[in-house]
Amino acid sequence: MSPVFRQTVSKVMIVATFLCVAVTLLPLFSILAYVISKGIGSINLDFFTRLPQPVGEPGGGMANAITGTLLLVGLACLWALPVGIFGGVYLAEFGRGKACSAIRFTADVLTGVPSIVVGIVAYSLFVLPMKGFSAISGSMALGLMLIPPVLRTTEEIVKTVPTTLREAGLALGISRYRTTLSIVMKTAMSGILTGTLLAIARVAGETAPLLFTAFGNRVWNHSLTEPIAALPLQIFAYAISPYEDWHRQAWAGALVLIAIVFTLTLLSRFFTKSRTVRADY
Repeated sequence: MSPVFRQTVSKVMIVATFLCVAVTLLPLFSILAYVISKGIGSINLDFFTRLPQPVGEPGGGMANAITGTLLLVGLACLWALPVGIFGGVYLAEFGRGKACSAIRFTADVLTGVPSIVVGIVAYSLFVLPMKGFSAISGSMALGLMLIPPVLRTTEEIVKTVPTTLREAGLALGISRYRTTLSIVMKTAMSGILTGTLLAIARVAGETAPLLFTAFGNRVWNHSLTEPIAALPLQIFAYAISPYEDWHRQAWAGALVLIAIVFTLTLLSRFFTKSRTVRADY
């Protein structure tokens, strides 16, 4: 094969790669531009500070939905992240045998389960026994979706930690338990944090599980045992309404939700970059 032919093939493949990237990014930026054009006009101070107006009345905001989303995601993180992170560390460091293989297989299957199915399961497990929709049920549903990706991501990240670091810790007389916590987890923490933020960004935009558990609320939530508003629920309710003002607010809510997900993605890239810089050093 002549050098000229190889150079020609290389240039053709580079051009084809750029075209593929452009085709991939075009729908993404088109959606983003359309949401911004439709929603930016309704973004103002009232949108972040006021409650929704009664049916048919223009104005109001989504303050309860924004705080409700943050509360639901925060509650889900409180119980799901320790399970996912420490479960992933255990599988990576000590996971041997059929039981651990079954856990990995179950986590992989749960990652692909449709969110509406998770919502129905959460409805049976939490809403029916508690005899009502609530913030607790909503956070449990989001937590069920959060555990599988965090667990598997943590396991894969911990496996990338060089074995020599573990051996160095053990050679210094440090126990296996302390080596895992103080050396392995510390080395892998930025990667774990990146995977965790991406998983949180995913569940923050879920609607189906919350339809069966949190249900939504047009006023402030005063108890974790009451129905609670959330941005995806509010966007869904406004989008199917017959009122033009609610349609505009639904676009604004979608823009705010994208901004939250985009911020979490940027944070994950920041931690990934920090990790790369340390590795290069």
